[in-house]
Amino acid sequence: MAYESVGESVGEPVGDTALTGLFRLPIVQAPMAGGGSCPPLAAAVSEAGGLGFLAAGYKTPAAMYEEIKQLRARTSRPFGVNLFMPQPPAADPAAVEVYAEQLAGEATWYDVPLGDWDRAADDGYEAKLAILLDDPVPVVSFTFGCPSAEDLAALAAAGTLTAVTVTSVAEARAAWEAGAAALCVQGVEAGGHQGTHHDDPRLDGTGAGAGLLALLTEVREAVPLPLLAAGGLMRGAQIAAVLAAGACAAQLGTAFLACPESGASELHKRALTDPLFTGTELTRAFSGRPARGLVNRFIREHGPYAPAAYPQVHYLTAGLRKAAAAAGDPQAVNLWAGQGHRLARDLPAARLVEVLATELDAARASLTAPSRGSDS
Repeated sequence: MAYESVGESVGEPVGDTALTGLFRLPIVQAPMAGGGSCPPLAAAVSEAGGLGFLAAGYKTPAAMYEEIKQLRARTSRPFGVNLFMPQPPAADPAAVEVYAEQLAGEATWYDVPLGDWDRAADDGYEAKLAILLDDPVPVVSFTFGCPSAEDLAALAAAGTLTAVTVTSVAEARAAWEAGAAALCVQGVEAGGHQGTHHDDPRLDGTGAGAGLLALLTEVREAVPLPLLAAGGLMRGAQIAAVLAAGACAAQLGTAFLACPESGASELHKRALTDPLFTGTELTRAFSGRPARGLVNRFIREHGPYAPAAYPQVHYLTAGLRKAAAAAGDPQAVNLWAGQGHRLARDLPAARLVEVLATELDAARASLTAPSRGSDS
């Protein structure tokens, strides 16, 4: 399948880029930290013609390396690995203590202690980067910030393409100037964490960000880099829309979450289309950083009071979330999902890629077909 991709000059799509040369179809499986992304899922997507991704977030460097080995054993096709950028210390540790007090009743209910939140916030970044420089992978993407120009140059020298997640034009320009090879443009519709480079503690986590199509167009006209579009995409027609808006591929997370190869829990997969959950919301309740998930009791009760303290709140609530999941209780689990979650399909990943590609072709055909009553 041929498709246009971003070229060298701002606003003018031309031929293929190094990034688009890695996949046959403009479909990227989003890296979903916390279990969703795993070697079976990434391999299935890459084998089907898309680009599969592993999520290194929350994993030890050794665990990341082991997953890369497992993925390579399953496919010889290109794939990507996503890293979390190191985070600054919590702005107000006292606020985390207050939140811990508020969660004391949850700890009693689920009979589990609250987690040790006073931990390093670098997610093993330097060690993971060293592994990826020593044993390069085709693509490395970054979330929660932009690496240094030196790190991006080192990865490029190792033969790795780099992509930085951005949520604004300012972030896109900063990543371009630092030397990123591509950008992942994330709209506010996206499930899971917003990849903002600097979390604003003055916001309560529910403030609206830019929608994908508007943001994609703004970035496309400001920065001459290949763009992956992410945020609520579930159907081939939506992929056609972001390609028309200037993306070289669409990145889908929630759409792949329901696949049998996904590492998400069955509880999470069922919740995506369960009528019990009426929508999604951005919240700090589970991690201390704005993230979009299905609205449940925990979000309603604790979201308004959760401090801007990532990853401290993530570690604080980790035991609660695990205990609730083990009890089969979706009301205290972070059910990350994009706004299009009700469109999730329980299909094998390779089949889903095939269906999305067929829908994309159909959408393009409908756009180019002559209208009724036309002289042509």
